[in-house]
Order: sequence, then structure tokens, then C-alpha cells
Amino acid sequence: MASRTGTSPAWEPPAQPIPAPNPTPQRLGVHVRGSGIDIAVVAGRATRVDFCIVNEGGPRFERRWSLRGPVSGVWHGHLDGVGEGLRYGFRVFGPWDPDGGLFHNPAKLLLDPYGRGLEGTVDLGPEIHAHQVDDDLFPTTYPLVKSDLDSAGHVPVSVVTGAPGALSPKPRTPWEETVVYELHVKGFTQLMPEVPETLRGTYAGLAHPAVVAHLRRLGVTAVELLPVHAKHDESFLSDRGLTNYWGYSTLSYFAPEPSYATAAARRRGAQAVVDEFRSMVSDLHDAGLEVILDVVYNHTCEGSDAGPSLCWRGLDSELYYRHTPSRPMQMVDVTGTGNTLNMDHPRVVQMVLDSLRHWSRDLGVDGFRFDLATTLGRFSTGFTPLHPLLVAMGADEELTCDKLIAEPWDLGPGGWQTGGFPTPLSEWNDRFRDSVRSFWLADMRDLSRGRPVQGPNDLATRLSGSADLFTHGAGSDRGCRASVNFVTSHDGFTLADLTAYDHKHNLANLEGDRDGSTHNLSWNHGLEGAVASALTPDGTRDAAGLVEDLFPARQRSQRNLLTTLLVSAGTPMITAGDEFQRTQYGNNNAYCQDGPISWVDWTLSEDQLDQVETARWLLWLRREHPVLRVPGFSTGQAAPGDSIDDVAWLTRAGTPMSQGAWSRQENRVFQMLGSGSPLGDRDKLIVFNGTLDDQAVTLAAGHEAAGWVVVADTSWSNPRQGGIDPSAGLDGLHDLPEGLQGAAAGAALELEPQSMVVLLSDRAVPLRR
Repeated sequence: MASRTGTSPAWEPPAQPIPAPNPTPQRLGVHVRGSGIDIAVVAGRATRVDFCIVNEGGPRFERRWSLRGPVSGVWHGHLDGVGEGLRYGFRVFGPWDPDGGLFHNPAKLLLDPYGRGLEGTVDLGPEIHAHQVDDDLFPTTYPLVKSDLDSAGHVPVSVVTGAPGALSPKPRTPWEETVVYELHVKGFTQLMPEVPETLRGTYAGLAHPAVVAHLRRLGVTAVELLPVHAKHDESFLSDRGLTNYWGYSTLSYFAPEPSYATAAARRRGAQAVVDEFRSMVSDLHDAGLEVILDVVYNHTCEGSDAGPSLCWRGLDSELYYRHTPSRPMQMVDVTGTGNTLNMDHPRVVQMVLDSLRHWSRDLGVDGFRFDLATTLGRFSTGFTPLHPLLVAMGADEELTCDKLIAEPWDLGPGGWQTGGFPTPLSEWNDRFRDSVRSFWLADMRDLSRGRPVQGPNDLATRLSGSADLFTHGAGSDRGCRASVNFVTSHDGFTLADLTAYDHKHNLANLEGDRDGSTHNLSWNHGLEGAVASALTPDGTRDAAGLVEDLFPARQRSQRNLLTTLLVSAGTPMITAGDEFQRTQYGNNNAYCQDGPISWVDWTLSEDQLDQVETARWLLWLRREHPVLRVPGFSTGQAAPGDSIDDVAWLTRAGTPMSQGAWSRQENRVFQMLGSGSPLGDRDKLIVFNGTLDDQAVTLAAGHEAAGWVVVADTSWSNPRQGGIDPSAGLDGLHDLPEGLQGAAAGAALELEPQSMVVLLSDRAVPLRR
């Protein structure tokens, strides 16, 4: 294909010198001060940087001022007579040296890396590339040849926003009481009938009373939002008519994604988008809910060196991105996206910290989940928990009060670092996910096929907080909250799909089903595919009994997974819709599915409503009984003044589990006993039947003279089967309801196949000191 080139640049005539300096050039970005604005941007290898006010006097009109500098790599200036609402960008002059990691090209209008507002979208075409490309957007030649096509009008612009107003106070929920609920801003409310149509899929929609009521009634304490930083879709997705729905393709680290704002806010401009986001945060805070953001500081949307030049690449690619050290330089990619931010450079570390402070202080969010967080602690020589960025987060008086959560892996050498992060970060625990799935799904599938399986050794470690991962190194003082426990997340099967599919079904992603993990540890229970009901499509029972038997078995497996999650030490995370069996129809990598595959369907069957009540009851139990959410790692010994151990592991006969017994299949029926006395609570006894047969268990004894009460049984399709009515005012209930089934220590308890039972002692026993 022939390349497209321009003639006379549309950004002439020459710029004027900026009339005054910025007295504080170390304060990066554009900020309103007095009757004007202060400007500061890092472009360390540039020879000239122009500040461009766009779209004044016409759609392509620019007024440009050449900034002063550089001062320690910063170009700066002050302009009077302008302020909030100003639309702007930068044009950068300097060496064109792709082999040296430099792509300066003044024909490209660049976003401010610190821009707090954003308007417009990227027009995918040759104009947005700093180098010449053909009609398919591939480079015309190597080494790359500079393009003189003007990108103005094809790219978004940064917008000056005003000073933030008051926000509702942060709830500051203690870690040991936290339950995280991961959701997508758009997909969560797009189909929610109680939310007005104009608010569906928006920040305002997420704060709607119907949403707040569901979250509060369920009992979660924090929402974790998939990325809301402004984003740009990759060209290969646009070519297929798809989008980067999840949003892991950052265009701005300071501006909220405009498409999640209401149409009315977008019409009013960038400030209204920011205000709508802040109002959402305040409304959720008023409801006692924290807001955690999933943030992507490991890479940007600019892709490889052959990608577009929208911001960082045009300012100083060699500074912002990690490259190989020798010529010709190449991008180092440990993220699978074409580029990796250069955490060796202080300016990049500064940008991340400034972004975090902006979202925490100015926009009010309560915490951050760091995507591919190993990249944030990685020098060119490898990962270290003492990386300056990680240390700075822990030393910052504001950020250290927020909830900081690492996804502790990336694709680079030594990329798996679960347990390796420092205080105050908590970490996604993939070992918990895999162990729980293995015990309740993959192992059960193997048992159904007559294959031998392991004992409960790994599951027991995960139930008690994963001390093997989190009791060493720079984070050894975090306790059990270091482990963010999850069985599902946005990435992978939903809870329902784990029980309905042995294999991924990702054809809708148009990648030939090659994308997505094949390591799902799932079990379809004998029939591949989602089953919406135990009834056949015509409303009659399945004559062969297959579906009628299959559906309850899948539901029980889901209850096993959910119950295990909510009685384990650590911080639980639930994926939106798992409380009512949401399906993605077997797609385990729905990152590009902005439609029914990903959107939460709020049309719920009776079976789905049963699961909501089960989840609600389990969350109530966890909230009201600290013994089910112990903050510290168990020692296997009694606390001073106590007569039973903080945790004890027992066989089906009620005898101590010997060291050599853990790996044996016969001990997949076992008991976990825990003392509640040090916590002022009842004792707990959790009994597991990880087999396909009915099993009898001799119940262990807690404190002297205390009997047991059955508070949860995964063989129940609904807590009402155990005498519990979760619809009857749980919010005001602080003790167990009357009428629950009792059981004496030493008595035999019959467990149904593949099930677990949670018991609490019939009274609390105070600690004697």
C-alpha cells in the first residue's frame, strides 16, 4: 500500500514565547493559579515544546506558546487570562531517532500525561502515528520514517479542570471486615431495570439507590471497579468491530473514562465528567461502601514502537518506556501489550505516585488494585519488594491509609511474586483460587472418572490464611489480610461457568479460541454448557433426569466454592453476579465483549434468588462472627487462658490429623476446629466432605459443655432449609436466630456428597487470663 504524507503542516505559524515562567515547575501538569494557569511537562530530550490551545476560533485553530526550559527535563510557563475548561495539547520538537528510542514529531498533538480532563476520541488512522504507515497502519519501512501528517482533529485533547470540591468522608473499613466486590462500571447496570435508562452503564448509574440497595443487602463493603482511567482501544480490536471492554489500555492516568459518564455530562464537558465520578464516590461513601480502582501502571495504550504517538512516546519514549540498552533499541514487553513503563526512571515513579494521590485525594477513592504489579517493582535487573515505588506508597501518609492490592505477577522473568510484596500492600492469592477449585471441582471430576486425587493438605493451608506465602519477607507483618482470596475474577470463568464448562468457549473474541487460559480447574458435571434451569425449554422435567440431576449438583458445587471463600482467613473478593450464577457462556477471556456476554443480566430465576440468599447469609455470618475472619495466622496452639487451640485439624472420627495423613485421599473428609474465645466469639467447626459419597463424621468438641449449632450446609438449596430466613431483617440481627439445628460434640453428623457444613458453638466462652 502507498503511504500517506502531507504537505504544509497545519500547525503553522510559529509559536510565541511563553510570556512568564512557572514559579513551581516541579509541580507537573496544568494547574489553575490566580487568573491564569501554570504549565509543566517532562520532555527531557526535546529541543523545544509548544503549549497549544486548540479549537479557539475554529475546529482546527491553535494558539501556541513555546515553553521555557528545560529545567531538569521540565518545560514550563505561565499564561494569564485562561483557566478551567481550556482545551490543550503539546507539540514536541527534537531528535527523530527510533533506534535510540526517540520519536519527537511536532506534527503530533500530544496529550498532557497529567491532564485531569479529556475530551474527544482517537480517530484510528495514519495521522496518529509519528512514523509513516500504509493503509493497514503498518510501517512503510524500517527504520521508521517520520510522518508529517498532522494529528490535530484525530486525537483527544486535555482539558483544564477546576479545584476539587468537598467529598463525603471515606468509610475506612478495617481490613478484617472488608469484602471486595469486583465489577465493571458499564456492564453492572447496563441491563438493570431499576436504573433509569439514561443512567445505565454510567458512574451515576452505579450510585443509583437500586444498586446501593443490592450491594448493602448482599453485605459487601467495597466495590472494585475495572479500569476507569481514560482508555483507547487497540487497532486489532477495532478492525474486528470489538473494543477493549475491560479497559486495560490506558490513555490517561489522571482523567476518568468519558464514555462511562452520562450523555448529559459528556455534553457539558470534561469537568462535568469528573464531577459525576466524584459524586458517585461520595454517594457510595454515604452508603458505607469503599471504592477501589483497578489501575494499569504497567503499560499504556501506545503499544509497541509501531503503535500510535498520543502522549508519552512523543514526549520522551526512551524515558517513559523500558527499552533494551543497546542500539537498535527495542521495547521490553513483560506485559504482553507491546510496551512496559520504565520503573527505573524517577519521573515515571513520580507520575504513578502523583496519579495515585490525585485519585485518592481529589477524587476520593479508597484504594487501588495494581494490574501486573510485579512490573511496578521491577528494575531492569528484576523484581525487588524494596523498589522505590513500592516503598514510597508505603511511606506516603495518604496512600498508606488506602487499600493497596497487588496482582503479584507479570510475564517477565521471575514474574510470579505472590507473597513477595511489602507492607502495606495486600495481594491477589492465585494459590487460593487454584487450591479451592482443585479440591471442589478438578478433583471431584477425577473422582467421578475413577482417578485418584490428593488429600486436603493444600486446601487447609488456604483456609487458614496461606501462611506459607505471607509470613516472610518485607510483608511478613501484614497478617491474614495480606491474602486477597478469590475463586473467580473478571479474568476467567464465572462461578457458574466453573461448574458448567470443562473447556473455554471464546470464539466470539474472533481469535480462533486461542486466547484465554486452558488451566481452568473447572468441572462441567458431565455435560458441557450452561443450563439455565432444571426444566427443559418447554417447561417440563427432563425425562431422562440428566438436567434435573445436573443442575442441583452444579449449584451445590457453587455453594461449596462460595462458602469456602467466605470462611477462609484473608480478605474475600466476589465477582459481580456470582451471587446469582451469572454466566458468560463459557467465555473465560471476555475482555473484548461489550455486550450480553459480559453485561450482568438481572432477570433472575428462583434458583438464582436462592443463591443470592445463600451469599447474603454467609456474608452476615462472616460479618457478625470474627471467628470466621481471624486477622492473624493460626499457631495450632491455645492462646494463654484458653483450653483449645486457635485451630485444630481433625479426621472424620474427630481425632487429630497426623502429619502423614494430609496427602491421603481418604482424609478428604475432615474437620477444622477453631477457638472463638480470644475474639469474644463462639467456637467454629467446619466439616468437609470432598467425596462423591455420603459420609458420617464424629463431631469434634469445642469448649467444655458447649454444643454445636448448624449455621450453613451446602446441601441446602436455600438457608431456609436450615431454619434461616435471610429476607427477615438481617441488617438488624446480631445474634443467631432461634430454631437452628443443634448437634452435640461427639455426635454423628451425616454429610451429603460433595458438601460442607459450618457449625458454631451454642454459646461464646470468655477467655480466662
